[in-house]
Amino acid sequence: MGTVELGLGLVSIGRRWGVRDVAPPSAEAAIALVEAAHAAGLRFFDTAPAYGDSERLFGLALGRGTIDPESITIATKVGEHWNDETGEPFVDHGYDAMMRSFDRSIDRLGRIDVLQLHKATAANVDAPEVVRTLERARAAGVGRFGASVSDVETARIACRSGRYDYLQFPYNIGARHLEPVFALLRECGMKAIVNRPFAMGGLAADGVAAFRHVLGADFDGVVLTGTSSLAHLTENVAAFRTAQAESARRSPA
Repeated sequence: MGTVELGLGLVSIGRRWGVRDVAPPSAEAAIALVEAAHAAGLRFFDTAPAYGDSERLFGLALGRGTIDPESITIATKVGEHWNDETGEPFVDHGYDAMMRSFDRSIDRLGRIDVLQLHKATAANVDAPEVVRTLERARAAGVGRFGASVSDVETARIACRSGRYDYLQFPYNIGARHLEPVFALLRECGMKAIVNRPFAMGGLAADGVAAFRHVLGADFDGVVLTGTSSLAHLTENVAAFRTAQAESARRSPA
């Protein structure tokens, strides 16, 4: 069994999200959620410019002084952006657009530990504009990189490029088309960031079963819970720990 931690995906604090199209919480509620996640032991936080107000609110939470920034991993992305006027995301993988996005993220978050290519494809995951952006980000102090993928071929190219430490992708009981990516990660010595373990709220009835399925894939990395509800966060943390303990008991000594 791999080493897997539970992280908090922050899309739902910044924009409408999920199968129920839930509106984001107030700023105070969003900050309280981040603080509660940290108090519960979560140390990996994943945001993005395309998540609306997410980066700004996360930055405010970090600025409150209740969370030691050195105790956490701050992960964000470049490549997909947010249009404040239309309230919609848009994709631009041009170098200038990605660097402007990167600079804004640094201003909001203070630092970036893991920078991921958002909306990665087989055509762009190793493109010159992307490589140049990653190199500039590394020179600015970013130590680890990832790509958010939605197909196996893109995952394969990213793995073989040697540029990435993580691949982020959706995986749950009802969406198993990216299951081969786990084997690629093991071959390349990379980690997974698994999102949508509850299918954006569609599988929330049995959290233990949802996490049990994901942990059965045998990988190193992170599983993201993307809730904006304190009650659901508490339930999800308990469910993950139960599923993790079950997986540990089943694993050979």
